Amino acid sequence: MSVHKNVKRVTTHTLQEMKDANEKISMLTSYDYSLAKIVDAAGIDIILVGDSASNVMAGHETTLPITLDQMIYHGSSVVRAIQRCLVVVDLPFGSYQGNSRAALDASIRIMKESGAHAVKLEGGAEIKDSITRILTAGIPVMGHLGLTPQSIYKFGTYTVRAKEEAEAAKLLEDAKMLEEIGCFAIVLEKIPAQLAKRVADSVTIPVIGIGAGADVDGQVLVLHDMLGITSEFSPRFLRRYANLYDEIKGAVAQYIDDVRRVDFPNDKEQY
Repeated sequence: MSVHKNVKRVTTHTLQEMKDANEKISMLTSYDYSLAKIVDAAGIDIILVGDSASNVMAGHETTLPITLDQMIYHGSSVVRAIQRCLVVVDLPFGSYQGNSRAALDASIRIMKESGAHAVKLEGGAEIKDSITRILTAGIPVMGHLGLTPQSIYKFGTYTVRAKEEAEAAKLLEDAKMLEEIGCFAIVLEKIPAQLAKRVADSVTIPVIGIGAGADVDGQVLVLHDMLGITSEFSPRFLRRYANLYDEIKGAVAQYIDDVRRVDFPNDKEQY
């Protein structure tokens, strides 16, 4: 029997077993109780409570404004909904860069107050101290390399990363470092597929891609994007599995019409 079908609760150990057995890992974002309950019931392996909540839930242009308190709120909402999957919460911008003590404090708050199972940080060698300190507290850490949205103003664009050899070499080096210090998995965002394959083949921990090709150990998408709730975001790597924007808009329009025509509520819908 396959690894993922044989577990009642997904753990970091489960993910490692899946990589070792060459079973692909599925990961989606969620930010609230109701949708997380559906995603978990469908059989997802990992829910990422992403700082993308800053965009899709709060309407900010970037991921930078979301706070630690807000990430804990979203994380706790998701944790209350799930029965099977692993829940990873993003450390928000400003909570770990350049200050390993702050990184540990923020991670402890996330684990204690949200009930999440792990945290995720963006970056390589420059945040090594923060990751190491978090790991000393027994908190599992997922790394994140390639396009790192919290550094958008440094890069100035959301274009594909690591196309040049120097950046590709650093990314490969950073991935090996993340494995070496104890991260249980790495997200690779928007990098050439061939480079992503090199990374996945070079490390023994699971590598999960978003816009990083098919030759990695798993895939992640933003839930609101793949369900077609958001409509303005259409990168090449995004496949829309539904068109909920039009469905929800149509349902609301029908409700408005029914109310105005006094068709709702009907005789059976009142006391």
